[in-house]
Amino acid sequence: MKNLSLVACGLLLSSTALFAESNSIKEAFANGKTSGDFTVYHESVDHKGSDDTSVTAGSIGLSYETDTYNGVSISLGARAQHEFHEKNDTDYEEIFANDAVMHTAAIKYANSNFFVSVGRQEIDLEWLGDYNESVVAGITAIPDTTIVLGYTDRQAEIAFDTTADFEEITEDGAYVLDVKYEGIEGLLLNPYAYTAPDEADFYGFKVAYDTDMFGVTAHYAASNQDSNSIMTKEDGSIYNLEGRLNVVGLALAAGYIKTDSDGASGSIAAYGDNMSPMDDGEKIYDGLDAKTFYGSASYSIADLTLTALYSTTDYDTDTNNGLDVDEFNFIAEYAITDELSAAITYVDYDDDGSDSDYDKVFANVTYSF
Repeated sequence: MKNLSLVACGLLLSSTALFAESNSIKEAFANGKTSGDFTVYHESVDHKGSDDTSVTAGSIGLSYETDTYNGVSISLGARAQHEFHEKNDTDYEEIFANDAVMHTAAIKYANSNFFVSVGRQEIDLEWLGDYNESVVAGITAIPDTTIVLGYTDRQAEIAFDTTADFEEITEDGAYVLDVKYEGIEGLLLNPYAYTAPDEADFYGFKVAYDTDMFGVTAHYAASNQDSNSIMTKEDGSIYNLEGRLNVVGLALAAGYIKTDSDGASGSIAAYGDNMSPMDDGEKIYDGLDAKTFYGSASYSIADLTLTALYSTTDYDTDTNNGLDVDEFNFIAEYAITDELSAAITYVDYDDDGSDSDYDKVFANVTYSF
């Protein structure tokens, strides 16, 4: 599942570099930047064990960020959607929970040594994604190093195909400490720790190295589940090994993901994930003793990008062993102009352990400004 802007906290880090400092509050608002998109979206799902579903919807997103004044800036963002057609009246109630929702409303302060941001904001850390009602602070005074500390209370997935409610994932939220070191060209060192009171504590370490031609990743995380956990009482763990190769426009990747035999990945993926490349990939995290092999190939021809992904997961449940999930994704993306783009995705999902097999096609046309 793929997910969660504060992408890798890049927005906050670059906020003072993106805009020249304004001399007054009025000037900061006048020099603010607006962006957004208009998107038409269609999804059709052929369920093997239940009724088929489909929806066609339109979505409008709008974001605004002031220039900085004395290091302070304000970000606002909202998304509205309208369903033009739905095959069954209630199939998409949870996904399209709101006709309109404000996903960003944050005030932040940043200088060359640290930053702090409070409010609704997008976060993209290793196990924390989507939009969060949160407080995020960071230290950037150490060369080539970013130290992020944060707390999230409620979270929502919001995009052109989803306008969910902000909800508590765990009752008392979650705290995060994330450290990234990039002092050696191509190398990323990323230790981190999370704690969700009365749910779990988990920690991990990710190492990635990339050149223009190849890349490798090794990543391990483990959870210490609380006795009051609502997700699982068993401690969990997960690790990932991946290799990447880029040759004349062709990007290849292959990897392996393994979970714990008793607790799977615990509560590690509860607030978001970036490990699995698959569109669904649920059993990659939730399956006991899940062993996943995956591969992908992506090729760009002018303004067209074609991507194919395949994964096979062998997993156990409390009552059955040796179950299999196979998932295939195919994605075609075309940049019609700098502002106008189109994409179509096909998903084939087959799970031995349930009757939830399906084929899905979803497509969108987006105008961005």
